[in-house]
Amino acid sequence: QVQLVESGGGLVQAGGSLRLSCAASGLSFSSCAMGWFRQAPGKEREFVAAVSWSWGRTNYLDSVKGRFTISRDNAEETVYLQMNSLKPEDTAVYYCAADVYGLGSSSGDSYDYWGQGTQVTVSV
Repeated sequence: QVQLVESGGGLVQAGGSLRLSCAASGLSFSSCAMGWFRQAPGKEREFVAAVSWSWGRTNYLDSVKGRFTISRDNAEETVYLQMNSLKPEDTAVYYCAADVYGLGSSSGDSYDYWGQGTQVTVSV
């Protein structure tokens, strides 16, 4: 059974930092592209960042470039999202997702498995 479990969300002031983690189990983690998406209330799900299964190529939403960093630890089967200089508009539920043999697509339809999400709230 595939499980993706996010953690690390919370309440932070604008300008602060959070580090999200997503622990995977039940799949061949090293063969999966891993992505982070977010969904704010009343808005559609939005791509945030992804890292490919090979070469570690990364892909980011323009508005988070330079502030967020995605990384993966294949030995720990965990993907991380380091979020710095947070803004109120970053407030959302953040989801991690796995795409078997993926290249880090920004399309949610490319992903095979999803976590339950973790809330990130950035106050002014």
